[in-house]
Amino acid sequence: MSSSNLLKGTFILTLGTYISRFLGMIYVFPFAILVGETGAALYGYGYNQYAIFLSISTVGVPMAVSKFVSKYNALGDYQTSRKMFKNGLLLMIGMGVLSFLIMYTLAPFLAQVQLAGEEKLTNSVEDIVNVMRMVSFALLIVPIMSVIRGFFQGNQSMEPTAVSQVIEQLVRVVFLIGAVYLIREVAGGEISTAVGYATFGAFIGAIAGLAVLGWYWYKKKNDFDLQLESSKVESTVTTKQMMKELFTYAGPFVLVGLAIPLYQYVDGLTFNRGMILADKKDIAEKVLGIITFYVNKLVMIPVSLATAFGLTLVPAITKAFTDRNRKSLHTQIDQSFQVVFFLTLPAVVGLAILSDEIYAMFYGASELGANLLAWYAPVAVLFAFFTVTAAILQGIQKQKLAVISLFFGLILKISLNIPFITWFEGVGSILATGVGYLGSVVYSLAMIKRHANFSYRLFFKRSVLMLIFSMFMILGISILLLGLSPFMTYEDGRFEAIVLTITGVAVGAGIYLYLSYRSNLAGKLLGTRFSFLKKQKVRG
Repeated sequence: MSSSNLLKGTFILTLGTYISRFLGMIYVFPFAILVGETGAALYGYGYNQYAIFLSISTVGVPMAVSKFVSKYNALGDYQTSRKMFKNGLLLMIGMGVLSFLIMYTLAPFLAQVQLAGEEKLTNSVEDIVNVMRMVSFALLIVPIMSVIRGFFQGNQSMEPTAVSQVIEQLVRVVFLIGAVYLIREVAGGEISTAVGYATFGAFIGAIAGLAVLGWYWYKKKNDFDLQLESSKVESTVTTKQMMKELFTYAGPFVLVGLAIPLYQYVDGLTFNRGMILADKKDIAEKVLGIITFYVNKLVMIPVSLATAFGLTLVPAITKAFTDRNRKSLHTQIDQSFQVVFFLTLPAVVGLAILSDEIYAMFYGASELGANLLAWYAPVAVLFAFFTVTAAILQGIQKQKLAVISLFFGLILKISLNIPFITWFEGVGSILATGVGYLGSVVYSLAMIKRHANFSYRLFFKRSVLMLIFSMFMILGISILLLGLSPFMTYEDGRFEAIVLTITGVAVGAGIYLYLSYRSNLAGKLLGTRFSFLKKQKVRG
């Protein structure tokens, strides 16, 4: 494939991913109005379990299949690529059925654990069992769909993945909102029933996504068959060798990708227990819903943006390491860290300083929700750095260290979660998450320093500059809010919250970007992508 077509394919896949994520975010706001915080907690009980079972059932195979197919296609061994696809498909069918049966069967036990042995908090064991079983049906389809996507991507065909992702998410969101609205507003049904059908949307969306992939397979099958006939070598790779190589690729993909679901899973298993010990049983599920669903969606917005920019540099890191070009390796690592911090920091500061206004804009005024958002916002920096440091460790062939980093942080989270929740309630869960990710990031940074012989001097120097710019940003937003307070506050209504949020974001971003441009920091970090950010030198 030519470089121009590869670039086009990568752009299509990136665009599809962003549209899919956007659709997966916007449904939260009408959903919040219809089911409230306890409904969000109930949704989280089911969906967090599903995320774990899905990751276990796919075990990183789709990404590994993509890498495997790409490798053997490059060698002209299309027979091995096709054989891998068939075996991968059979494996995913078996794993999907097995995961579905286990999740469906264990739902009563898992529900009891979620409620810390109680029969009912706000939601009952029966409610949670129903939601878990409804969402478990998606496990029958999604693993199959993911391995087909991996095969297409391995053949440098990105459009099927992009289009199927968007259609899958669109159908899921339309079904979810439609079902919840009809059950709650038209039929006057229970929240538990509405949430159950909301999670069932994952199955409906998966069927739509699979149908799109089936259409693309029918369209491209002749090309794949011709490709198979043109195979330059006779396949000598046995099924056992194939599976061994596949799982060697798959391990790091699945474990690192599980980070956020695992942290949320820990909260699902221990949060209510900690709140009961803190004598806050009556609000436990309300707080859990805010943290794991509403606030988390907002915090992940800057994380997705920053890591998307930072991770585009990782292939260059891999190449520099393979070529033993130490200077280029250090430059690319430095650039990754600086870009992530440059983009995440102002977003985090904005979320924290405008937490009242932002939470009111999306979900309605809530002192509790805004306070939890303000505490959670700084953790976004650690989320972003964990993702990038894990990718860099994989780029320098230290996959095992990325896995150790994950488990080190997870052990910290598990150890601290209940004590912190008992002492600080909802904030305690956020603090335990922050400590866990901080532990992972510090360990990863130390390993990158050791194995890549990397110096953080320039990164720390520029980070101080970014922090100073953020201080000016905080000052500007604070003055703005103070000046507007006689005329409007976020408590006056959603419209006022929207005006204050948009104005505050514009002022804060304007200050940060202006100072970054005048200092030429923006040009040094992003000038290769956005040439207009480079400060022009004045002649004469």
